Amino acid sequence: MSVQSTLDNRKTIRKFSDKVVSDELLYSLLESAGRTSTCGNMQLYSVVITRKPEILKQLAPAHFSQPACTNAPVLVTFCADYNRFNKWCRLNNAEPGYDNVESLLSAAVDTVALAQSFSLLAEENGLGICYLGTTTYNPRPIADALHLPSMVVPLVTLSLGYPAEQPALVDRLDVKSWVHSETYSDYSDADIHKYYDYKDQLPENQEFIKINKKQTLAQIFTDIRYTKKDGDFFSEAFVSFLREQGFLH
Repeated sequence: MSVQSTLDNRKTIRKFSDKVVSDELLYSLLESAGRTSTCGNMQLYSVVITRKPEILKQLAPAHFSQPACTNAPVLVTFCADYNRFNKWCRLNNAEPGYDNVESLLSAAVDTVALAQSFSLLAEENGLGICYLGTTTYNPRPIADALHLPSMVVPLVTLSLGYPAEQPALVDRLDVKSWVHSETYSDYSDADIHKYYDYKDQLPENQEFIKINKKQTLAQIFTDIRYTKKDGDFFSEAFVSFLREQGFLH
């Protein structure tokens, strides 16, 4: 059985037109996205819409000034937020105890689910989005630029606007490589070759391997794009930020 979905042809957009994205549209999309499932119906998130050039300029370095950020007319930052919920508790004679990792994870699930729902709705309504994976790399400057108080953590940033490009679809692993029936079935070496070898053979990846003087696409990831050194550095910075925001002791 074949399922028809707009996701089959979705593309990440990094170039945007000058057409204005109205507040009316954004708030309507966010209101609909707010129907997404949430932990205990607590809605442990906040969303910051940024349009002002001076604030976009502040945010750009935190996102490594990538074109998908600097070319976007709107940035939407999705934050895990216990600040609002904690204040409600205290105003109603209830002492919150949510300064821990489990609570943060609950808020993170809420936040990411909301961001994904919003992304799908935005694309269905003619907008293009790009997920900026840099938000958790540099949470402190983002929090400073957006004036995020204690117990609020930025997790997902989307650059957003009307598309000014139609990029090609990117490849994806076969669904059978990541869906397991009943229990997890670990991968043999043969399985890994079966599912991944095609990536090395794609012309664009062959060129990428050649330019970077590597032997395999995997080395591009481990040695250049996502190194252990960078991972350790950004992990320490993020944990330090979580302590500052009140989630770790």
